Amino acid sequence: MKFILSISLVVSCMLYGIDADTIKIIQTYRTKGIENTQIMLENYLTQKDFWLDLLKDKDTDYGYYENTEFLFVSDKTIPDLSLYEIQNGHLKKINQSNALVGSGKGDKKIEGDLTTPIGVYDITARLTGLNQYYGPMAYATSYPNIYDRVRKRTGSGIWIHGLPLNGNREELNTKGCIAIENQLLSQYDKIIAQKNILLISFENNFKPSTKEELATILSDLYLWRDAWIKNDLNTYLSFYNNDFIRFDGMKFNSFKDYKKRVFDKKEEKTILFSDIDITPYPNNEGKNLFRIVFSQNYSAFKNNRSTYTSKSKKELYIELKDNKISILTEK
Repeated sequence: MKFILSISLVVSCMLYGIDADTIKIIQTYRTKGIENTQIMLENYLTQKDFWLDLLKDKDTDYGYYENTEFLFVSDKTIPDLSLYEIQNGHLKKINQSNALVGSGKGDKKIEGDLTTPIGVYDITARLTGLNQYYGPMAYATSYPNIYDRVRKRTGSGIWIHGLPLNGNREELNTKGCIAIENQLLSQYDKIIAQKNILLISFENNFKPSTKEELATILSDLYLWRDAWIKNDLNTYLSFYNNDFIRFDGMKFNSFKDYKKRVFDKKEEKTILFSDIDITPYPNNEGKNLFRIVFSQNYSAFKNNRSTYTSKSKKELYIELKDNKISILTEK
């Protein structure tokens, strides 16, 4: 009877276009139950081929996005500012225009150096009622992000804004912000209001992310999570760079000791990731850097009793080296 049902299931799957992997999952659920099916599904998430298949029809030059809806992209050498909309993994270019940026070259290092940062930043606020110098409104960015702060970068108030309302446009540079024509800024404001937006700022050549790189990062992200769930300290720490610094300044050796104490509790864990965004991180150091942001739902249990729960936004800055992620900093 079981054999007849299996043949019937396979035939149904073939008729309705379900692939071999789906058949395998359904059969596992039918014969071994939900726990074994979950183990199988978790294993898929750690496999690079799974992610390559997921990414095959996506536009990935500027990364992988489940949460971000719009991208500002600025090349400081032109200088310009482009706006892209992300629709189901595809990029739609809305516009590209000339822009004004800071006069300083390279990365922003200290407050007052008149340099536009190189990196990846959230748009954190829409600002109005400003001095007429900034045009009709401005978008605030998250500079300095945690990667900037652990590298002792200083400064603040890096915005995307307009040009002076009084028509005085003699200045060819900003103090570090990105400025565009007021009419265009107002057009953008109607499109992107209340959306999730990132700014990617670079100088000279931008290195697009590849599907191969993104699949490696995604599969490693779930291998890292798997080691975390299993309290496998050595494997977990193997995903961290020896020069790792946590957002609060904790360095690798102290972090390792802290995690050992946590893992020694032998708690059972449920860790869910969602809304994953991965962005190639421009830099002038020749490193293959990426910013990873996701929502994390974490629960720990001991003797069937809850010991800790949290829901948070996780932020990692990683270097992809020798086909493996190496975490440089996190929050």
